[in-house]
Amino acid sequence: MSKLTFTKDFLLHRLTSKNRHGLHSPFVYKLVDEVIYDLKPKAAYDKIEQERDQLLVDDRYINVTDLGAGSRVNKSNRKKISDITINALKPPKLAQLLYRIAAFVKPRNIVELGTCLGITSLYLHEAAPEAKVFTLEGCPQTAGVAKEVFERAGVNDIELVTGNFDDTLDSVLSKQEQLDLVYIDGNHTKAATLNYFNQCLPRVHENTLLIFDDIYWSDGMKEAWAEIKAHPRVMITVDLFWIGLVFFKKDRAQKEHFKIRF
Repeated sequence: MSKLTFTKDFLLHRLTSKNRHGLHSPFVYKLVDEVIYDLKPKAAYDKIEQERDQLLVDDRYINVTDLGAGSRVNKSNRKKISDITINALKPPKLAQLLYRIAAFVKPRNIVELGTCLGITSLYLHEAAPEAKVFTLEGCPQTAGVAKEVFERAGVNDIELVTGNFDDTLDSVLSKQEQLDLVYIDGNHTKAATLNYFNQCLPRVHENTLLIFDDIYWSDGMKEAWAEIKAHPRVMITVDLFWIGLVFFKKDRAQKEHFKIRF
């Protein structure tokens, strides 16, 4: 997708989205008011951002195995860790939103597709310290850096799974009777995104939350997001432009789709 199209999508989203006012769903109002728009500092933020700061000055180069849609910025496979930190990691504002969402959901298990350098993994772990966290990464060298980050942060109970998601996801999902929170930030193509969604469906329940990253990344991702919204088991979606939230609440008489300004 061109930068112009992406910018147009962003501006259209800003024009058509809402804030907390005018929301007629008590559940979504609470989510927006108490979670999405909660900008108060948290102790976990400083702790994890110290790890980001160390990555920002890490001048080592690694060879990145990219099994997904690739980067918009650097097409070379040989990349400096500091550059990956700038260009590929979720910025603090969005990573901290994921922390608040995970704390709100109170999951017993978390599955993350797309570890990258491990910063979002740490945020998810800190938000739900009692949850079992599985994070999947396709690139061995990137996963190696993430492992260093976990060790440096003193976190030894995140299960890091390395390999192509096509080979690893089923095994991880099969360990869970039900899925509580799944964050999908992996192969940003329509086919792969819909495949991950369908792989998760047999294990979703009333309070499961699926989070899809980069739902406006490309025409294919926008099409995948539309198909996910239309699925009969999906009852509530929240489109924050950068990410999309999918809920399966069975007590809803009809579907509800929200665009929220963030």
